[in-house]
Amino acid sequence: MTTTGEDHATARGGPWWWTRWRSAVLDTGLAAGSAAECGAEGVRFAHDAGIPAAVGVVFGVLAGSALIVRRKWPIAVVLVSIAITPAQMGYLMGIVGLYTLAASELPRRIIGSLAGMSFLGMLIVMFVRVRQDMQRGTWELGDWFVPFASITTAVGMTAPPVLLGLYVGARRRLMESLRERADSLERELQLLAERAEERAEWARGEERTRIAREMHDVVAHRVSLMVVHAAALQAVARKDPEKAVKNAALVGDMGRQALTELREMLGVLRSGDSRDARERAAVPLVAVGVAAAAAAAASRAADDEGAGDGPCLSDVDELLGQSAAAGMAVDLSVEGETRSYAAEIEQTAYRVVQEALTNVHKHAAGAKTHVRLAHRVSEIAMQVENEPPPELASASAARLPSGGNGLVGMRERVLALGGVFVSGPTDAGGFRVSAVIPAA
Repeated sequence: MTTTGEDHATARGGPWWWTRWRSAVLDTGLAAGSAAECGAEGVRFAHDAGIPAAVGVVFGVLAGSALIVRRKWPIAVVLVSIAITPAQMGYLMGIVGLYTLAASELPRRIIGSLAGMSFLGMLIVMFVRVRQDMQRGTWELGDWFVPFASITTAVGMTAPPVLLGLYVGARRRLMESLRERADSLERELQLLAERAEERAEWARGEERTRIAREMHDVVAHRVSLMVVHAAALQAVARKDPEKAVKNAALVGDMGRQALTELREMLGVLRSGDSRDARERAAVPLVAVGVAAAAAAAASRAADDEGAGDGPCLSDVDELLGQSAAAGMAVDLSVEGETRSYAAEIEQTAYRVVQEALTNVHKHAAGAKTHVRLAHRVSEIAMQVENEPPPELASASAARLPSGGNGLVGMRERVLALGGVFVSGPTDAGGFRVSAVIPAA
């Protein structure tokens, strides 16, 4: 980032009222020149006034030295120049004083009033001086020359410094305004970058939660069924070899399906990481905070919308068949006319049923389970309810661990789509999971 105007101003300090040493040296030089000029003019002023020459020189030097305070008190400098104009001295001080006055932040009426006084004083002095010179015979011209020379000199000594000062002052104020605007934009960019970083951190947290939920849904159900079939295989390996072979084949199918879904998920994650890396390399560093967050959000939205190969409601029959093969007594009832929904809605409904069946395998093995789907006008409802397990030890027979994230993940999925999720034990000793998701 560039240095702001405030830091730039404080970094260059000069003595007293000067902001820079260069300005102090310039004003000191101008004051020395003005003092020399007024001191030289003071000799003639002392001769005309009938006072000692030394007094006139000292008076001129002191008056001309007032130019050194032109930046702090420009009005005082102009008033001094107007006051010594009848003594025919202070021309340099008058020009520089008017320029400084016009370039300052003073109101225009004050600038105009002092410029008019300086013009009037110069006009009167020049009129008198040119008329005296013509009477002495120094110049042999017509009477028209007196007003012409007076007006021309007064305008030339007043108008150029005032106009130049007004231009420089306006330009200076414009540059300060642009600098302040640049500082404001810099602060806004910094604020936007901080907010973008906060949004990116929030998005990363949401992405981690989503990935964890997907991994749980993909792995927990398949692995739970594999553990159930493995336990059944161990129990019937010697008594019923044919059933043991069938259970072994089911375990293999479950493992292959779990691996396939994990590969698909990891492939999406790898492609997303490489795309984000290319975007971060292409975006300039100045706008990386805002652009990267927007690009990542857009890419994730595009991935979610384009993910048409995920599970859907048509796969519920297969899901129930897998649970039935694992020894669960499960039935399905469908109300309303079956129709298709958005991919995200169907995937969420499928995951709710899947996770509910997984919980039955974990906590109520062997319990009869009822799965109900209701296709309504503006929503889809699902309910998975299991009866009490026939044996209390059946849940621990397969030794299925529980991380406590299944119900949390289902609730997050349903609430993210604006739905309603309810779960809890039934009066009969079973457990019920209910969800309603808007169809739009």
